[in-house]
Amino acid sequence: MLAVEKVGIQYGARTLFRDLSITIRAKERLSLAGPNGAGKSTLLKIIAGIETPDTGKVIKAKQTTVGYLPQEGVKHSGTTLFEEAEKAFDDVLEIQEDLVRVEAKLEKLDPVADGEKYGDLLEVFGDLQIRLEHHDIARMKPRIETILGGLGFSKKDLDRQTDEFSGGWQMRIAMAKLLLREPSVLLLDEPTNHLDIETVQWLENWLRQYGGAILLISHDRSLLDNLSNGTVAFENGQVQRYAGNYTFYLTEREARREQLVRAQKNQQREIEKAEQLINRFRAKASKAKMVQSRIKQLEKVERIEIEDDAVSIGFQFPQPERSGQTVIKLEGISKHYGEKKVIQDLDYSIERGERIAILGVNGAGKSTFSRIIAMVEEATSGEITVGHKVGVSYFSQNHADELDPTKTVLETIESSVRSSAVGNLRTLLGAFLFRGDDVFKLVGVLSGGERSRLALAKMLLQPANFLVLDEPTNHLDMASQEVLQRALAGYTGTYAIVSHNRAFLDLIVNKVLEFIPEKPVRTYIGNVSDYLEKKAEELNKAKAAAAPQRAASKNSPGKSSTSDTPGNRKEQRRLEAQKRQERAKKLKPLQTKLKKAEADIERLEAEKAALSTKLMDPEFFKTAGEDAKAAPIRFDAVEKELATAFSDWSEVSEEIEKFDSD
Repeated sequence: MLAVEKVGIQYGARTLFRDLSITIRAKERLSLAGPNGAGKSTLLKIIAGIETPDTGKVIKAKQTTVGYLPQEGVKHSGTTLFEEAEKAFDDVLEIQEDLVRVEAKLEKLDPVADGEKYGDLLEVFGDLQIRLEHHDIARMKPRIETILGGLGFSKKDLDRQTDEFSGGWQMRIAMAKLLLREPSVLLLDEPTNHLDIETVQWLENWLRQYGGAILLISHDRSLLDNLSNGTVAFENGQVQRYAGNYTFYLTEREARREQLVRAQKNQQREIEKAEQLINRFRAKASKAKMVQSRIKQLEKVERIEIEDDAVSIGFQFPQPERSGQTVIKLEGISKHYGEKKVIQDLDYSIERGERIAILGVNGAGKSTFSRIIAMVEEATSGEITVGHKVGVSYFSQNHADELDPTKTVLETIESSVRSSAVGNLRTLLGAFLFRGDDVFKLVGVLSGGERSRLALAKMLLQPANFLVLDEPTNHLDMASQEVLQRALAGYTGTYAIVSHNRAFLDLIVNKVLEFIPEKPVRTYIGNVSDYLEKKAEELNKAKAAAAPQRAASKNSPGKSSTSDTPGNRKEQRRLEAQKRQERAKKLKPLQTKLKKAEADIERLEAEKAALSTKLMDPEFFKTAGEDAKAAPIRFDAVEKELATAFSDWSEVSEEIEKFDSD
């Protein structure tokens, strides 16, 4: 479908990557992993045609379409929301033309002689047909409403001018248009940054069913694990592909590193032996020829080098003073913006040691609540009581705009802490991606994301016993998120966090506060996974309660139902048994396929591990002869077979899950 061939790019003296080659096939779900600044977003821009690489090229079939969602910066104006969404269907005629062209190519191919090419083209043909069906004019309006609704827009929003929507909602409009267009390859750069947790779940479910390929950059580990079936990792200037999701990548990366360390030790032993031999006989004229030969051999050895892992930074909060049992108490709190009532008559208390996740759809009042409990915004009415010896520290994205642009990064941090709490500030800044000379940059030249990270680092050094954090992970890579997560896990005070990052929250919260528009605030004990399970249970109970009512409404007034007669009950049991048999009959081949895929994965992973060990052993290439030439070729083939096996396993698993949910 699309291939990146030996692409390289650099900015000044810094090379992001070189000779990068990947192939993207239909329905693949690839996540891009690596620290901020490694080149992930640049690769998406190159594939989208926004940036031109210094070397290499992007190859794609004429009928392959690419859709790109940047992190930010999209602005729509001059139309209503619905009219803007309709623009996604401007390429319907182009899809029809592509379908005709592909059909003509298929007619010229032989299904047997041109098996692989014919199969790939047939898959493209099917994808185009599906996309054309989705673009059916009769289905256009309900489809637009479904996607806009899933992304959090209400029916009232459809006639609003796009200029009225804020930056986060502008990004949702752009995402809606992409999902409606359904390009062959979907490039998503941090798509969940501006979404609430319910919309993230909706998007995840939608993308699982997506007909095209997806390349995804995200710092939401749950999304990466649940969606991707392959990982392209940017590590120490190199790019490697892993045949699994993010967690699989972390495990496999560690295994590869261990193998490389062993190979390096073996190589070092051989080099030391050779050097000892050279030193022993260097002065003997009779051995001069042999010594020179060994020296030349040693010079030709390609040394195995292992990049040091990023230093594990153990940041800890300044230990705060112990507060009173009740940290903050709200009584009858309301907050109105003109006629809009965001919070109404809220009574709530936060106790010492509570670790609260604040969840809910955008616009429900999460950020407003966080500003009120942080004492940076006044309520319209009600009473707030702050507990004994409570010190509040608050972080929001707006804090980035309040930094002094004339100070350096290091000066900004130094000026915000007491001398006794300074410690190694450069270590802390390194945790938030300010490394080396970055600490001497002026705040005025930093990007929006860099300023947000600096504002967060500055806030974390304040000796407060009550933290209020509004979307603290939006601009943090995985490593920085883990630093913050570990610091919060060891924090002895109280905190409340507004976030949609499930993996980040799960390990550090013990209570969930849910905001629902125009409804009372609800509290759930446990972490985010517990909350989502309870919400699912509530939804299932509501559906079960509604089912009898729907069934009853089908019965005409004045007519009695005969479903409870013995004859009908017997017939019902017979039908249920028949249904179970049909289900088992359909399920059996799927289970057989699943077992085969699992066996293939186990076999291929074992072969891959064995090949990796051989390829990392210099002696193998000296003694293996033809096997040494064949091993790299077989390794590449095994990786491709493994990717296919994982893809088959994922597809069959999803089909079985559908059976289980029916």
